[in-house]
Amino acid sequence: MANEEILHLSSFDDESLNAAFAALEQRARADAAALDGPESMEAFRLRWTGRKQGRLNDVSGWLKAAPPQAKKSVGERFKSLKDLVEGLLDAAASSGPTDAAPAAEAIDITLPGTQRLVGAEHPITKTLHEIVSVFAALGYSVGVGPEVETDYYNFESMNFPPGHPARDTQDTLVIANQEKRSLRDRLLLRTHTSPVQMRTMERQPPPVRIVIPGKVHRNDAADATHSPIFHQVEGLCVDTNITFSDLKGTLDHAMKALFGSAVKTRFFPSFFPFTEPSADVQISCIFCGGKGCRKCKQSGWIELLGCGMVDPAVFAFAAEKQPAYDPRKISGFAFGMGVERIAMMKYGISEIGQFYAGDMRFLGQFV
Repeated sequence: MANEEILHLSSFDDESLNAAFAALEQRARADAAALDGPESMEAFRLRWTGRKQGRLNDVSGWLKAAPPQAKKSVGERFKSLKDLVEGLLDAAASSGPTDAAPAAEAIDITLPGTQRLVGAEHPITKTLHEIVSVFAALGYSVGVGPEVETDYYNFESMNFPPGHPARDTQDTLVIANQEKRSLRDRLLLRTHTSPVQMRTMERQPPPVRIVIPGKVHRNDAADATHSPIFHQVEGLCVDTNITFSDLKGTLDHAMKALFGSAVKTRFFPSFFPFTEPSADVQISCIFCGGKGCRKCKQSGWIELLGCGMVDPAVFAFAAEKQPAYDPRKISGFAFGMGVERIAMMKYGISEIGQFYAGDMRFLGQFV
């Protein structure tokens, strides 16, 4: 039965409707019996259920054209026809591929499957984990703390009293609208991970051995070696009879673990408000072996981190909540290093901004 015949049904009495729907059902069964593959099945679906030119769509027009007394009869027969067509489609689909097109549906299970790309650690994250793992092997635990800190934990408890000149060396990003708070309660983005040292000592009596990896913020102008956002790993060791020799031995071992057993370390006097005595640590140039090159400015040495013995004034702040930190009975050392600086050395990167640009051509080298 052609679509034109369907569209021009002129009589809606029971006899005419029975004949018309019987012819449609017979045609649907004949079309379904002739299916021989996916292409013919799709053609059957479009021919019968297509939204624009499908036969069922055309038959539905009979409901509009039928007189009111015949609409129920047309609707019941139309539903039966629709159920028949859908049943024929489901039966054809569930019967699987036919002999006429076995190759089109066959799957070669011996072929390798589709492999999803696996991500890799960002070079900063990778370097940070390497540093932490070195100290974890020495028995250090990992500490974390908030990036938004109070002035007290970021500065005052670290022996940076208000007005101390050393505050000027850490260009600080402060939270707006803090004027009504007392200075020690004002919020800022931490300039170092040192506040976690104080928070740890307030919660835990000695002995303490902890490394603190994390993101820090300073109002630095971005250039080849500086960024307003960077990462640090700081460490703190507190116990009885901790000496500067323990500090030197710990950092010498850590530098050899990170850069190779041939690397050498040396210490120079320095100043940090929270340590006394303080030192800068240099390592022999890993690029020239200490002979002198452009990267070490012909000196054979590269300055890498700062350290020192914990100042008794810092222990005095901790003792306010944890009396066990009596500087007359305990001692300790602290150190801190920039993760980006170490990553730039390990991977030969000259521009710190490449870490943050999100360029997959750059990051893909570290997969």
